[in-house]
Amino acid sequence: MVSTCHDIGRSDLVECAELGVSELVTNALLHGEPPLSVRVRGTREHPRVEVRDGSTDVPLMPTSNLQDEDDLLLTFGRGLSIVARCSSAWGVEVEDDGKIVWFVPQDHSGDLMVDGVVTGAIAAAMPREPSPDELRIDLHAVPLRTFVEFQRHYRELRREVRLLALAHEQEYPLAKDLSDLFGSLERDLREGIGADQIEQALRSGVATTDLHVAMPRQTAATIGRFIELLDLADAFCREERLLSLARTPEQQRFQRWFFNEFVRQEGGAPPVPWTEGAVLEAEGSPAS
Repeated sequence: MVSTCHDIGRSDLVECAELGVSELVTNALLHGEPPLSVRVRGTREHPRVEVRDGSTDVPLMPTSNLQDEDDLLLTFGRGLSIVARCSSAWGVEVEDDGKIVWFVPQDHSGDLMVDGVVTGAIAAAMPREPSPDELRIDLHAVPLRTFVEFQRHYRELRREVRLLALAHEQEYPLAKDLSDLFGSLERDLREGIGADQIEQALRSGVATTDLHVAMPRQTAATIGRFIELLDLADAFCREERLLSLARTPEQQRFQRWFFNEFVRQEGGAPPVPWTEGAVLEAEGSPAS
């Protein structure tokens, strides 16, 4: 973490970064669950330190109007209050399988505490009511390894633009726009990609699987917007020099095929399996 600050030319942040991450790692060891990891994300101009653990429990959040240090010592120690004093922004991002406590280090620690924010999958989404206009989408020969990489990349990108928008909306207006778009389509993506079927296939040890998804016809058409959205996010990653990677060409080809299948089949076209769709994509022909 310290070496990363030096590598990106932000040695001025090392003291606060070290102080904050020390407190967060201590809290994670005392109150969280494994696995534990530390990394630096954000941009070179605005790096963000993240400490992740396997617990979804949200810690007690100190606020700027909490003056009684004894209260902090009785709960999580002074860890989060110290983080709040050496950060320009910080918070907790809750995921399905753990949480990330993050902070944007300042170049010096102050006396005032910055209020933290809690975001992410705090509560399970309400189940979708069955639609009278259900559409069956068949996705053939889905490569499991590539699909899991896509899920991982998408979660990382979704979190990245959300946290950049929270901490630096004025500097990165496109991050705010992307975050809003991801949020508006989040439920469609979560419900429409056959995640349960993927988990069962992974447990069985196969390399590819067929997915069969039922969803409202309008939802299938809406999911096609992710093709344009992910291309836009790639450009944002490159232009803003994010400390996380844009998609690889292989990931781009797979995701275009995957989301195009929703759009194509909503329009009445027959399914095209990934093996054929990948060839058509590589040749620059439409998968129809």
